Amino acid sequence: MYSYTRAESRERNKLFRKGFKQALADCVDAKVTARIHAIDQVAAERGQRELTALHEVQATARQELARAKAAERTAPRTDKAAARQARKQAEERVRLAERAVHKAERG
Repeated sequence: MYSYTRAESRERNKLFRKGFKQALADCVDAKVTARIHAIDQVAAERGQRELTALHEVQATARQELARAKAAERTAPRTDKAAARQARKQAEERVRLAERAVHKAERG
C-alpha cells in the first residue's frame, strides 16, 4: 500500500511526465527515476504504518464487540435494551474498521 502526500503526488507526477518525455527522446536521466523510486519508498513505508494502525483499530473494535456481546448476554432484563444498543454500535464500528482495512489493502 502506498500513501502519498499531496506534495509527493504532485512531484511524482511531474517527474513521471518529465521521464516520459525523456524516454521518448531516448535519454532518460537517472536522477529522475531515482527520485521517483525514493518517493515511492517513502510512500510505501507510510502506507505500511497506516495499514498496521488500521489493523490495530480493527482488532480493538472486534475486542469491544466481544465485550459488548458478553455484556448483553449477562445483562439483567432491565438493562437488555441498553446492552443491545451498545452491541449494535460495536458491530457498526467493526464494519467500519473492516471496510477501511479492505479499502486500504485493495488500493
